[in-house]
Amino acid sequence: MTARAAGQASPLPGPLAGRLADPCAERNRVQLGGGPGLDVFLSGTVFMDVIFTGLKGTPAPGTEILTSGLGSAPGGIANLAVALSRLGLKVGLAAAFGDDMFGSYLWRTLAEQEGVDLSESRQLPGWPTPVTVSLSDGSDRSMITYSEPPPLDPAKLVTSVPPVRACFSHIGSPPPQWVREARASGAIVFADVGWDPSGAWSPSVLDRLGAVDVFVPNAIEAMSYTRTSSPEAALAALGGRAPVCVVKAGPNGALGIDSRTGEQASAPALPVTVLDPTGAGDVFNAGFIFGTLAGWPLAQRLRFANLCAGLSVRHHSGSLGAPCWGEIADWGENQDVPADTLADYAFVLPYIPDAAADTVVRALPTVRT
Repeated sequence: MTARAAGQASPLPGPLAGRLADPCAERNRVQLGGGPGLDVFLSGTVFMDVIFTGLKGTPAPGTEILTSGLGSAPGGIANLAVALSRLGLKVGLAAAFGDDMFGSYLWRTLAEQEGVDLSESRQLPGWPTPVTVSLSDGSDRSMITYSEPPPLDPAKLVTSVPPVRACFSHIGSPPPQWVREARASGAIVFADVGWDPSGAWSPSVLDRLGAVDVFVPNAIEAMSYTRTSSPEAALAALGGRAPVCVVKAGPNGALGIDSRTGEQASAPALPVTVLDPTGAGDVFNAGFIFGTLAGWPLAQRLRFANLCAGLSVRHHSGSLGAPCWGEIADWGENQDVPADTLADYAFVLPYIPDAAADTVVRALPTVRT
């Protein structure tokens, strides 16, 4: 990967041809109407994330500790929505929003600041916005969440499936009807699976992968559901359950298999100083979705996804910490990055818009009213 050249063309082969814009330069553009041409459509829960960083531990009962970092930002499904939008993809989201201060902030941030199409979303009177507090020690994080059941399932907000190239679902519950309809219309279905608080990790959940094209669990989830003891063994157990399976292993990178092409690949994590790993898996997913729509080989999809995730953990929050093309370009021009490492990412260069600049809004300690 080399520095941007003045006036360099940005050819966009395959399904992304003519589709990319630079949200870093146009981050206040609002995509209205949910018309034809969405790249990715999502549904899920949006959380108000409050992230503490710089922690040396957790407070013992009756004590207090001080920390050096605090960020507030949209979380939950918003992590993926923002990360996709910052890569220039046109994103639609169906989600419920509270009508309180947090809900208004989340709606405004996603629609006006990040350009996410919320035409299938709704503010629900009297419903309190879900809140997650994330405690990060620099290498991992633990979370505390407050959430009341929404009076309306976010999936039921979708009145009609817009024309879309890809959609994202979670297999913790059966895929909603709109996902099945989108797949029948030719959309690629990407899916993840969340933490199982019951501890059962029922293997029957994996039976839902028959409705999925690309499965991207993290290593703990993959090993737990497959009853294996390593990411490699988990991937071997998952291979064939969906056409493409990827296991995200955090600082140990990622590995995947594409049963359609016979490709098997792994890619190392980006060596960075971690401020906040919250939402890094969602940012990885965004990079992998982008690479899939671009038609890249599996190894390149894994590298780009790791690049996006690695850049995100240098900031607060997986949503507002997600990189835009300007930050990706700046990393590629960093003389401290070894030349052989940059060479591994040379395939990204043609996709960087000429006007890319790292001017996106990052997470702030407190929300603006």
